[in-house]
Amino acid sequence: MLSLRLLILIASANALLTFANAQTADIDRATDATILVIGQRLNLLKIPGSGQTIEDEDLVRARVFSLNEAFRAVPGVFPRDEEGLGLRPNIGIRGLLPTRSTKVLLLEDGIPLAFAPYGDNASYYHPPIGRFSRIEILKGASQVRFGPQTIGGVINYITPRAPEEAEAKLRIAGGNEGYFELDASAGGPLAGGRMLVHANRKESDGSRENHALKFTDLSWKGEWDLSPRHALTARASYFFEDSQVSYSGLTLAEFLVNPRGNAFRNDSFETDRLGVSATHRWDIGESATLLTSAYYSAFDRDWWRQSSNSSQRPADSSDPACGGMANIDTTCGNEGRLRSYDTWGVETRLTLEHALIGIAGETEIGLRYHDEVQERRQWNGDTPTSRTPGVGVNAGVREDQRRTTAAWSAFIRSRFEFGDFTIDPGVRFEWIDYARLNSLNAASGESGLDVVVPGIGLTYAFRDNLVVYAGVHKGFAPPRAEDIISSTGGSIDLDAEESVNWELGLRGTLTPGITVDTALFRMDFENQIVSASVAGGVGATLTSAGETVHTGEEMLVSFSAKDAGIFTRDDVYGRINATWLWEAGFVGNRFSNVAGFGAVDITGNRLPYAPEWLISTMIGYAYGDQLSVQAEIVFTGEMFTDDLNTVAVIANGQRGLIESATILNLTVNLTPPETPWGAYVTVKNATDELYVADRSRGILPGPGRLIQAGVTFAF
Repeated sequence: MLSLRLLILIASANALLTFANAQTADIDRATDATILVIGQRLNLLKIPGSGQTIEDEDLVRARVFSLNEAFRAVPGVFPRDEEGLGLRPNIGIRGLLPTRSTKVLLLEDGIPLAFAPYGDNASYYHPPIGRFSRIEILKGASQVRFGPQTIGGVINYITPRAPEEAEAKLRIAGGNEGYFELDASAGGPLAGGRMLVHANRKESDGSRENHALKFTDLSWKGEWDLSPRHALTARASYFFEDSQVSYSGLTLAEFLVNPRGNAFRNDSFETDRLGVSATHRWDIGESATLLTSAYYSAFDRDWWRQSSNSSQRPADSSDPACGGMANIDTTCGNEGRLRSYDTWGVETRLTLEHALIGIAGETEIGLRYHDEVQERRQWNGDTPTSRTPGVGVNAGVREDQRRTTAAWSAFIRSRFEFGDFTIDPGVRFEWIDYARLNSLNAASGESGLDVVVPGIGLTYAFRDNLVVYAGVHKGFAPPRAEDIISSTGGSIDLDAEESVNWELGLRGTLTPGITVDTALFRMDFENQIVSASVAGGVGATLTSAGETVHTGEEMLVSFSAKDAGIFTRDDVYGRINATWLWEAGFVGNRFSNVAGFGAVDITGNRLPYAPEWLISTMIGYAYGDQLSVQAEIVFTGEMFTDDLNTVAVIANGQRGLIESATILNLTVNLTPPETPWGAYVTVKNATDELYVADRSRGILPGPGRLIQAGVTFAF
């Protein structure tokens, strides 16, 4: 069935390309066929909710090394480090658990980026930041236009437009900790349209010993103006990672001896992802637009590891052939966590500009079918480098399951304008069907879920460039297939995660050169879903944490002396970004999920991995387009790591307070005038501060000092 679907998609794409090639090139360029969450930064003045955009200039000036650096410039967003390269992002928004970004909807050009946003919304893959030219982040009521995740926010990565004229760009960079990067792109006219090809190769030793991170990312984009009213964008990408990287963190004793140590030198992570998509835009008359997208992705992941958390030393230590850490390189086996996902879908969005009973406005209606198939296996091997099931005490096939999710979704959202005041109501519908087959015991089961997700937003314009916005919407995150159907085929009484999200904000230009975006927010959860075990990681059994509340304020202030009219060529620019999450706690009658503490009342305790303060400040100087120098200071406040709010670090390192951390980043860019080349030097974590990034599977250190230099060429 999957092969048939893929053949249909390929045949459809070939038909579209054939039609594109038959069009004449002598037509005006149509609007880009891309689904946008926000669009250009100026559009934020029309959106009734908090949101930011990260522009290409921001990424280049900072010479962003990973997506974590990019998101630290966005208020309300907590990107937690893991391996040091941002390959498996952990993005938390407004105090939500950041592990594997499960409470965030990730999109690329408006199309799902995650391999299973319904059945397993965990990020074990992320393309390099160099593939994108812009990033959109939306956290308000308007996110009901997208789904299924509507709790934390929507992050949409925008790929560059294909160039009108032939051009090529090349960037080569290197640095300490084994860093090497080659980034190249080329594009121009093709078959009556335009194309863009991008390639990125990146290597690094990461944040710990015995790590060797390596990946290659290839992408292609084609754009055709089929007629003055029709445009087509087609995309294809292939990502391959072959890394030496461990899953487990350190025990307290190991961290004290060597904070960047790692004994599991035989661990291996291999993944590849193929993605294809096409979006057609049809401008129907002067006031209606229809965007239709089809997408398919195939994702495979093999993670062979000798420990899944710091309580396993190693995972098969009870096997007499292993016996403990002394034999991890000889007779101790491993665990192969093997996953494959096939995901496809079709979506259409109709946008209508209208004037109902004399009231100007816009209505958007969307419909989507989405399908996911997960194949999950666990093979335990006999040796540190096994790639097949073994015969030892703890070896063999331990899991063999097939999990499927099929979902229909629809939404309607309108904007009505009453002079300086607008109202923006919307509602989303989700119909989700789950199935699970356990091949080890032949057990199977099915279940389903129907949800209505309403929201409404308001804006009032004090003047053309300053607005007040407010909104309320229902937050929704579907349960995973394994959370709603047991391994024996029975039903599990675990409802979807739901909340009511409120916000009130001010956005715009206070005075020429100074812009602000500040918002008060509150998220009331009926049943926030958390891991039932502290060290289980994203694959652990989940449970309801009951009622919780997140309340806080986020603020972003940016300034530019050039925009203020102080300078005409030079510029002194900067930003202050702060998030104060003064409340993130258990408010219902709730007891601890920590093993052995089930009778301890945790009502009033703070949620894990929800720092009270996140602050990022940046200041820079630019000499025209030829030189820029900037410094950034990033502060992450202390945070608890369990619902008991344990302060002292326990022996396995998985519980205990994570202390606050402050890092300094420095960047210099040089582009000589009338030359095709440029150069840059950047120092990340310039003071080489040692800090703990995570304890969920044991202690993981944040990246140390990284000194990097690169050269760029444009042809």
